Amino acid sequence: MCGIVGYTGPDQVLPIIMEGLRRLEYRGYDSAGVAILDGGLTVVKRAGKLSNLESSLADRGGVAGTVGMGHTRWATHGPPTDGNAHPHVDCTGTMAVIHNGIIENFQDLRDRLIKAGHVLVSDTDTECVAHLLEDAYDGNLVESLRAVVAELTGAYALVVVSTQEPDVIIGVKVSSPLVIGLGRGENMLASDFPALLQRTRTFVPLSERQIAEVRADSVRVVDFAGTEVALQPIEVDWDLAAAEKSGFDDFMLKEIHEQPSAIRDTLRGRVDAKGRLNLDELRMREEQIELVDKVFVVACGTAFHAGLVAKYAIEHWTRLPVEIEIASEFRYRDPVLDANTLTLGISQSGETIDTLEAIRHARSQQSHVIAITNTVGSSIAREADGVLYTHAGPERGVAATKTFLTQMAAMDLLALYLAQTKAMMFPIDVAGWVGELNSLPEQVERVLALDDQVRALAERYQGARDVLFIGRHTGYPVALEGALKLKEISYIHAEGYPAAELKHGPIALVEPGVPVVAIATECHVYPKVLSNIQEVKARGAEVIAVATEGDRDISSLADHVLFVPRTHELLSPVVVTVPLQLLAYHIAKLRGCDVDQPRNLAKSVTVE
Repeated sequence: MCGIVGYTGPDQVLPIIMEGLRRLEYRGYDSAGVAILDGGLTVVKRAGKLSNLESSLADRGGVAGTVGMGHTRWATHGPPTDGNAHPHVDCTGTMAVIHNGIIENFQDLRDRLIKAGHVLVSDTDTECVAHLLEDAYDGNLVESLRAVVAELTGAYALVVVSTQEPDVIIGVKVSSPLVIGLGRGENMLASDFPALLQRTRTFVPLSERQIAEVRADSVRVVDFAGTEVALQPIEVDWDLAAAEKSGFDDFMLKEIHEQPSAIRDTLRGRVDAKGRLNLDELRMREEQIELVDKVFVVACGTAFHAGLVAKYAIEHWTRLPVEIEIASEFRYRDPVLDANTLTLGISQSGETIDTLEAIRHARSQQSHVIAITNTVGSSIAREADGVLYTHAGPERGVAATKTFLTQMAAMDLLALYLAQTKAMMFPIDVAGWVGELNSLPEQVERVLALDDQVRALAERYQGARDVLFIGRHTGYPVALEGALKLKEISYIHAEGYPAAELKHGPIALVEPGVPVVAIATECHVYPKVLSNIQEVKARGAEVIAVATEGDRDISSLADHVLFVPRTHELLSPVVVTVPLQLLAYHIAKLRGCDVDQPRNLAKSVTVE
């Protein structure tokens, strides 16, 4: 959600901060600001896009200084106004704070500070931290901040600068992501790697309850007890070109077209010299896997839909029962887990707070936890027992595309690995399925060639008020994802349903002209899907079907058909999703919507 960039070094800090914030725009935000140590402390902040902040900075001729920080805010406490934008300062104007996350006990802290005579000028929880630090400061910024965080409840990342110690920036991590970027004669802090890729490829992700003291020539990390922690740098191989549009109009369209290569990268290197799947990063011994008797999947949004697809594959190939839960509800319903339960947490960013808290709960119940994520060194990757990386590369568009397809491919690998280890499938059959997986990139490339046909449909239906998506078996998660994509980037009301459920209520929404998108690819319930299409056609719906190449029956029932390559029904969601992504994209563009940064949404949801 919110973006953080901090820098200390020999160069002018403002251009570095602004470039870093631009690279974090994909996370979603509604205001932005900077704090620069320039002999004093200069803070400039504005509601709205970065361009508003840039205009204000230009009006004052910029701000000189080599130490500073910047922030993009996604509103939680108080509306998006200039006053609520970050950074926030104390009464003396010598300390500034930026913050991602939520401080849950801020109201009690705020009441106490006001009673003590502090003047708070914003509606935010963040401002309390600046005033607490003002009271606690004793000449050592790290130790003073350690005292302050002992009073805070919630999930947050904080970055602080002060005129009292003008050569240092301090960062704190509790649940919300924060990474240190290591340079030569310069060092940095950010909420995500892309912000700093123009300066470094070497990072130190902060772990839970750690404080970073960052100077141009040194970095020191301590835990909340004050004990120094050894740095564990990692190398991030993303390049700057991967974060640019590469000639496409939008990041979303670029990332849709990157899906074949992203799937290849996710599948690459998973088979050993003996032809067996090898997923060492799961860090599970074979005897542990053999004891697994139930699987839980926890995720949010698009990742939840990937988990639904995985449920079909895991149950079919391993015969293990699989429960899937929206991560934000998981720990509140007292789920039954034990040491023989395997919990899978899916999160593109690896920082989704609801999923992070869910896997923490699972671990507290002795469950072995595996993270499926796109981000090396993320919180979920570090806190899980094992990890399966999707290798999709940076995804700048807020609406997930290539990360969804790679999550499904990775979960299929995991399901096959479980079947292989539990001897539920012969090696030759595992190899056959891996071959099927390896054919997916080429099949997705063929689907991308439907773009002109999909654009024509978008022109026809761009004015729709409601759109229904229906599917059965693995087509149901695809219907959910298709509806989500349409509503989140075009703002058209759309819903996904199991096709047979329409007659239990939602069919009341069908009237002449209502578009219904039907997932009608070859599968064992295909005849039943045809019956459900007839039900909506009888009530005047206009049906757009996604069907298998060579299907001779569907054209007589549907008004429009998008034909995709024949794929096994367990793997077909990877292929079938793509035309629905394109449909949502083109409708949104025709409606004049910002497809990369939809309103009210953020890429990484780091607040509950």
